[in-house]
Amino acid sequence: MCCSPFSSAGPWLQPARGCRPFSEILSYAPICGAFGAALALTTPWLPLQLSAFLFGLTAVALSYVLARSRRRVSTISLVLSGVIVSGMFTSLLTILQFLTDPFKLQTIVHWTMGNLHNASWAKVRSAAPLILLSCTWLFLMRWRMNVLALGDEETRSVGLNPEREKLLVLLPATLAASASVAVAGVIGLVGLVVPHMVRMLIGPDNTRSMPAAFTFGGAFLLLVDNCSRSLTSFELPVGVFTTLLGGPFFVYLLKRARIGWEA
Repeated sequence: MCCSPFSSAGPWLQPARGCRPFSEILSYAPICGAFGAALALTTPWLPLQLSAFLFGLTAVALSYVLARSRRRVSTISLVLSGVIVSGMFTSLLTILQFLTDPFKLQTIVHWTMGNLHNASWAKVRSAAPLILLSCTWLFLMRWRMNVLALGDEETRSVGLNPEREKLLVLLPATLAASASVAVAGVIGLVGLVVPHMVRMLIGPDNTRSMPAAFTFGGAFLLLVDNCSRSLTSFELPVGVFTTLLGGPFFVYLLKRARIGWEA
């Protein structure tokens, strides 16, 4: 359930030319949501889910506003603004770790690595409503995402407002990702690698790739978690393991697609 939201959001945001800027900034949301969740862990009165969602959404909105110029958002400016915002929240997270109680510090450090060894039914009950609601909303948007994939001009030609439609995708995607981060920590590169794998197997049609990515994402995390528990005498954090697996795969995708820095 924790991996499926990242995988579900990917097919909607990555293939569409009109939504590509959102896919860039959404990839920085987990670390910013991580700061919000870590802040909630050190502040008893602050709700964990709400804090992760608000800070994740703030990071996405701030990155988009900084990159927007003359009603346009270029890929380069969006990547740079996302790196800046992510770096700011990473610094804030470091300051929070430095100032927090040593006993809470251990919890925060293990949590930022991404792990499932503290999984419980209480966490499932807290995250499941938000995740299922967000993924259901994304599933209902699958037809419109195929229209958005054609570009802004084509979207307007069929009577849809592309900016509004992107927002209707961005909000539930951020909510689902933040809810997962709040209970499982930062599990890296899942939202980038799994959707690409699904599209390579099934194709770019969102009506098929979205439910497939949701299912494949959960199965992928289950497999990785089993490997992290059994390959060594100690349990590796699953977030570290996904990054070790996903990094080389994403490099392969970059070389295969010959992705450059064009705006």
